[in-house]
Amino acid sequence: MARVEIKHKVKLLKEKHDDEEEKKFKEGTAFVALLKACAKRKDLSKGTKVHAEVRKRGLLESNPYIFSSLVSMYAKCGDLEKAQESHDEVPFRNVASWSVLISMYARCGQGKRAFDCFNRMKCESLTPNVVTFIGVLSACGNVKAIGKGKQIHDEITRTDFLGSNLMLGNALVDMYAKCGELMTARQVLNGLPFRDEVTWNALISKYTQLGHGEEALSCFYRMKREGLSPTIITFTCILKACGSIGLLEKGKEIHDEIRKKGLLRKDIMVGNALIDMYVKCGVLFKAQEVVDELPYRDVVSWNTIISGYAQQGKAEEALSCFNKMQYEGIYPDFVTYTCVLKACSSKKELDKGKQMHEEILRKGLLLKHNVLGHALANMYARCTSPTKAHVMLHELPVRDVVSWSALLSGYVQQGYNEEALASFKEMQMEGILPNAITFASLLKACGSTGDIETGKRVHEYILSKGCFRDNVVLGNALIHMYIKCNALDKALEVFDEILVRDIVSWNILISGYAQKGQDMEALKCFELLRRESFLADEVTLTCILKACGNIGALDKGEQIHEQILRRGLLENNVILGGALIDMYAKCGAFMKAQQLLNELPMQGVIPWSALIQGYTTRGNGDEALHCFDRMLQDGITPNSVSFLSLLSSCSHSGLVDEGQMFFANMRKNYGITPTIGHYICMVDLFGRVGHFDKVMDLIKEMPSPDYLPIWGALLGACRKWGNVRLGRLAFDRAIQLDSRNVAAYVSMVNIYAAAGMKEDVETIETMRMHNCK
Repeated sequence: MARVEIKHKVKLLKEKHDDEEEKKFKEGTAFVALLKACAKRKDLSKGTKVHAEVRKRGLLESNPYIFSSLVSMYAKCGDLEKAQESHDEVPFRNVASWSVLISMYARCGQGKRAFDCFNRMKCESLTPNVVTFIGVLSACGNVKAIGKGKQIHDEITRTDFLGSNLMLGNALVDMYAKCGELMTARQVLNGLPFRDEVTWNALISKYTQLGHGEEALSCFYRMKREGLSPTIITFTCILKACGSIGLLEKGKEIHDEIRKKGLLRKDIMVGNALIDMYVKCGVLFKAQEVVDELPYRDVVSWNTIISGYAQQGKAEEALSCFNKMQYEGIYPDFVTYTCVLKACSSKKELDKGKQMHEEILRKGLLLKHNVLGHALANMYARCTSPTKAHVMLHELPVRDVVSWSALLSGYVQQGYNEEALASFKEMQMEGILPNAITFASLLKACGSTGDIETGKRVHEYILSKGCFRDNVVLGNALIHMYIKCNALDKALEVFDEILVRDIVSWNILISGYAQKGQDMEALKCFELLRRESFLADEVTLTCILKACGNIGALDKGEQIHEQILRRGLLENNVILGGALIDMYAKCGAFMKAQQLLNELPMQGVIPWSALIQGYTTRGNGDEALHCFDRMLQDGITPNSVSFLSLLSSCSHSGLVDEGQMFFANMRKNYGITPTIGHYICMVDLFGRVGHFDKVMDLIKEMPSPDYLPIWGALLGACRKWGNVRLGRLAFDRAIQLDSRNVAAYVSMVNIYAAAGMKEDVETIETMRMHNCK
């Protein structure tokens, strides 16, 4: 009887225990669901209360699922310390909880703590699973710990995980890509038994980010050949790759594919990537079409198109987009304001710039974004007097090297070179160290003023800071400064010294030789450029065509023409077309020049002006006038250069009435303000036929008579016609502008000698010897 009773009691106790365990399990399941809900909503307050209740009921030790969910909840709510505390307070831990912690630290960029957790987990004799490895690989990629990543890779290869888990393979490729080991990443990808869009995206994304556009496209096409469909991320990356290397046609193909899939209506990110691609390829009308086509736009959409317009100097379009953006109720951010200020700078829209300044101040953005201060400094420097720009700079909450450099750059672009040099000294007094942009602006100022001595001091300063030989921007600025200061030997010396050269370096040197009349040296540089495997761009080819024309190197010019045709460069480059026509015309090959003009895909004013100039240079005045008439018949509007060539032609041909008519029509019918070149042509034209009253009327009409070539042209005319009185006036003005002008002395001596005025000849000779010694 007693034995039966004992058995019964044991049975009852067991049933009670089972009931309690079941109850705890049900409670645990409910709490797991609650914790997951808190994590999903990132409701830290509610999650903390659930934690307290779990602890009160003693469920943590009995239910590992609650433990993992609790750690995960704190991690997803962003409370890393609490997640770690919750994890450490339990006497036993499992792989799942450690994996949550490792992933959490990886996401937050705390690689060291992720690695610590991984090591502690292994010390507790727990074996990493796929989730653990994915988390620690993510940590390696985020902090670029390639050594640790390779160790983990070796550990993974000792398991069979890679053969059965796609996500782990993706994590490995991603880790190597983020660490910049793209060759290894590709090898891992090629060795995976299977891969998906995520695998390829990791590689495509990194190739794009590092500027390897061709490799990104290669991966893109391989991915498609494997039957995988590109995702939003794929298209976004590949469009960026097309933009970075200017592959417009590829970009258009991808645009068509995106349109067929209807992705523009589904994801704004793809639309923004398309806008960016067209902007980077310089096709703004297509970028605008995409903007207009999008079902909705965000601040990134508008910023991209506004930035494109601002960079290309299309200020009106940029400001129009800014207004449309606001009309749509989209608030501008600091990027928007930076782009709009750049547009205001290029168009000298001071009032609009001031309005932007007030908005920026009202929103308190200057305190958060230094780049706005830099943009404001540049805008005021380019739109106002140096004094106002300087005052504005001192009102900025923070003055740093970028804001000072922006001011210097603005000054130099406006021609305020002395003010730029003075501002540099003030910047130094504030203890702010210059950067490459500061030096580049200073060197440009020295080149513009011909101040080689200051330029040399800047050069010495740069050398003392050790930031010249491997900085291509500074190297190029130094070469350009010495060329502008007529020190070609010094420019070549710097060119030979710099460790890093790009196509711009070559272009500056070749252009310098061509501008200074050393055309054979320019051609030698061109040959050296090709031997060093640099690909000549449009600027190089334009300069070298000019050199060919100057020395009549027709054969060489024809070779370059063939090269241009092979590369299809004439399709969208009217300047290059004009340079080719100019070369043929200067070489006397007018039939080829005319044939080329007829065949050009883009027949603008530049090619026509080049042909007119060619006829003028060779003394074919009638052909120049006939060419001008044909240009008008073809609906091409002449520009300042066209009229300069025409007036020069009229001057050399003695066509006074025609010249007067063109000079009047230039302003009246086409709104072109005469430049010093136009006035020189007219002074020469009237002077050649002895119309000195018209010459003086013209000089009085000029904005300023302080141009040496004007008085030089008048001196030449006075010498021809023996006009002693006016010749002396022209001589005196010329000497006031440049007391060492030998040509002026020679002309005046000849005028006096022809008039038999020996004493005056001796006076002028004495002046010359005194001033030109």
